[in-house]
Amino acid sequence: MDRYVLSGLYNDAPMKIGDFFMADKATERYMIAALELARKAAGKTSPNPMVGAVLVKNGRIIGRGYHKRAGTPHAEINALNEAGHKARGATLYVNLEPCCHHGRTKPCTDEIIRAGVAEVIFSMKDPNPLVGGKGAARLRKAGIKVKSGILRKEAESLNEIYLKNITTGLPFVILKTAQTLDGRIAASGGDSKWITGSKARRMGHQLRALCDAVVVGSGTARTDDPELTVRMVKGNNPYRIVMTGSNNLPGTLKLFKENDDARTILAVPEGDPSRIRAKNLIIWAIKSKRNGLSLTDFLDKAGRFGITSILVEGGSKLATSFLKAGLVDKHYVFVAPKVIGSGIEAVGELGIKKIADGIEYKNLTVSCDLSPDILITGYPMRKK
Repeated sequence: MDRYVLSGLYNDAPMKIGDFFMADKATERYMIAALELARKAAGKTSPNPMVGAVLVKNGRIIGRGYHKRAGTPHAEINALNEAGHKARGATLYVNLEPCCHHGRTKPCTDEIIRAGVAEVIFSMKDPNPLVGGKGAARLRKAGIKVKSGILRKEAESLNEIYLKNITTGLPFVILKTAQTLDGRIAASGGDSKWITGSKARRMGHQLRALCDAVVVGSGTARTDDPELTVRMVKGNNPYRIVMTGSNNLPGTLKLFKENDDARTILAVPEGDPSRIRAKNLIIWAIKSKRNGLSLTDFLDKAGRFGITSILVEGGSKLATSFLKAGLVDKHYVFVAPKVIGSGIEAVGELGIKKIADGIEYKNLTVSCDLSPDILITGYPMRKK
């Protein structure tokens, strides 16, 4: 996976040696190694977090591991297995508090204790209520030294999807926009291929591979007839969601015809059952509002379905709806160095009458690694 893709996706500036927890440079270097290991499983661990672990003894790394996908051994176990008997008396570096509960795998804390590890250093507390400090307490009770807070901000950024989902039950919403310098996503005649170059499009596919689902509106589905699959990069296909308030889409769309993997979802208004008869199609009945489907009910349904992250790829109408509702967690804006004048705008009417009331973004980053295009990434701030 390309480094520029990783840095853009996680909004992480290159990691620096700082003064987190007053740790020495060696401690931070080992934690950086754990974070880099965790990144290897980007897009593969949902609904679990990305976790990497490093075992160190006498100034040497004796074991490395990362969580590869849900249901497989956790990072700590893989590192312990690599170290074997050498783990006794070693220090374990991990970017998330070790788990202490039975799930699809055994508690990591039990294996850490059994291996005779002397000290555990982790970046951040696990907000999962099944852990939430209990893992650290279990280790301390067994006589193991425990420290936390090393590169905490980097760890939180890496697992921002997991953090929102585990604390709210809702998916992390990413809005992707590809536009011209003058803010157009298509020409006046509707042509939109291709606004951005191949590097930006490739990263768009990487975003799909990292998210559990991608959603478009009925207008985009009807006009573009998209596949919404992962191409140009390796990765799993996300769930493909079409939101329609009118419920009059043709059953000949690729999303319905090419659905052997049963990952196409059609979100329709409650009380208006789908008239599409397509193989393996999943139907969600969503509450309606005056201006269309309820986005809050849609996200609640997605969360209960097990979707932890959603990529909004729809056109101007869908992007505007999510922004207006204050439901976008992160926004990727790919900007092509071209101007087309009149055309379809990236964002429509938001009901904002004063500049001071505009949606502001925090933690803004700009990347020029996608030449000829640039990428602006930020987090919309919700108005109180």
